[in-house]
Amino acid sequence: MLLTLTCTTPNAPEVGYLLGKNPASVFQRPFSAGVVWVFYPEVTEDHITVALLTEIDPIGLVRGPAPLTQLGQYINDRPYVASSLTSVALNTAFGSALAGRATSHAERVSEPMRWRIALDAVACDAGEDLMTRLFAPLGYAVSTARLLLDPRFPAWGQANLYTLALEGEQTVRAALSHLYVLLPVLDNTKHYYVGAEEAEKLLAHGGEWLAMHPERELITKRYLRYKRPLVQSALDRLAESDPALRAAEEAAEQAEQATMPDGADSTLKPAAPSEPTPGLHEQRLHAVMAAIRDVRASSLVDLGCGEGKLLSLALGERDLKRILGMDVSTVALARAARHLHLEEMASAKRARIQLAQGSLVYRDDRLRGFDVAALVEVIEHLDLNRLAAMERVVFQHARPRRVVVTTPNREYNVRWEALGEQRLRHRDHRFEWTRAECRAWAERVAASYGYTLAWQGIGPDDPEVGPPSQMVIFDLHVDEAQTDEEATA
Repeated sequence: MLLTLTCTTPNAPEVGYLLGKNPASVFQRPFSAGVVWVFYPEVTEDHITVALLTEIDPIGLVRGPAPLTQLGQYINDRPYVASSLTSVALNTAFGSALAGRATSHAERVSEPMRWRIALDAVACDAGEDLMTRLFAPLGYAVSTARLLLDPRFPAWGQANLYTLALEGEQTVRAALSHLYVLLPVLDNTKHYYVGAEEAEKLLAHGGEWLAMHPERELITKRYLRYKRPLVQSALDRLAESDPALRAAEEAAEQAEQATMPDGADSTLKPAAPSEPTPGLHEQRLHAVMAAIRDVRASSLVDLGCGEGKLLSLALGERDLKRILGMDVSTVALARAARHLHLEEMASAKRARIQLAQGSLVYRDDRLRGFDVAALVEVIEHLDLNRLAAMERVVFQHARPRRVVVTTPNREYNVRWEALGEQRLRHRDHRFEWTRAECRAWAERVAASYGYTLAWQGIGPDDPEVGPPSQMVIFDLHVDEAQTDEEATA
């Protein structure tokens, strides 16, 4: 597989220093899937072309780890197309340049240069449109052409292989990192196990540009092979580094915090400093805690615990002897641990609480046996087609005596000028319900799983659009709750 990178710039031979490869010599090195070669077909004062040639060993692929044996055994396209193997070859040949290091002429590391990047065969299961969606936002002019399965037999049709040419101004590191991350995304497969280490590689090589890419979620999902915990954790960390996203979410949070508890007008002016008023999120947490105290709960599981704000309040309740905070995001759990000061916590208090990674859509025996389960602003982050799985996990498998669910009231969004009728309150919300939609869902769930329900609003109750947040309290039917208590005893 041949990849060429042509750079047009004054003192072009200096690019060799930035790449860490001497234009006067040929570089050769074995790597996990074969051998990589680097050489320079053209070198002039203002023009330089570097070629990366990978020679893949198909026999070695079959003898490698288990995922490789699924590539068609001895007959496959891996030796001839750009794929995740190319990314490994890029790192083998240009590891220092990918890291932004240069042994000489370091002043040019951050200099944008004019590049033309050419690949004769790129594997892409989603077509030319995906190639443009991925590379064009990074500043490239994208040219593609689809290849025939076999030019000798046109009737066989076209392959999922394309020629790809990219032209644009990039630093050396940026150009290499774009290829390193996006070639496996185009191919939508990887030749090795995808775990936490791959998530770190994605953030290390894509962090500077991926956070602002309009297709960051798609890129992250395909790069990490749709492994939800890894994907969500990576997206959370990318959001932290995106100033635009942070600003939007901070604005939404400030709007919530400015919401007055009683009789607030639509301008949402904050309370005067002399009369501090709790923001909507704080009101929400206190409403949930009141629902927990109401049943004299001794155990609580906070599903989607985030940074641990509800857990912090729960630790202040002496009656709660067992507290579990669960979240799909390891980043959120790390923040919760810091917020709660778990490492400095007294041993008796520490024994009452546990943090665990887990998903709401998979049965988990750790969730059983709790008096109360809380889902505070969580369900709207689930795809609608995953709600049924969440319902079975919480209401059928875990089956606590009480389930407390809070979720936004979409109707109230018109009272926030920054949102209006069409926009949701958070970039990760998959939906937001009106009051009628929320009630319909709650009534169906209660009837299906043997719960009664009560509904209450949180925040100012606008006469036209209702409160900004809504809370549903599900209680297990009395006879079933008593049976569960007897069985536990």
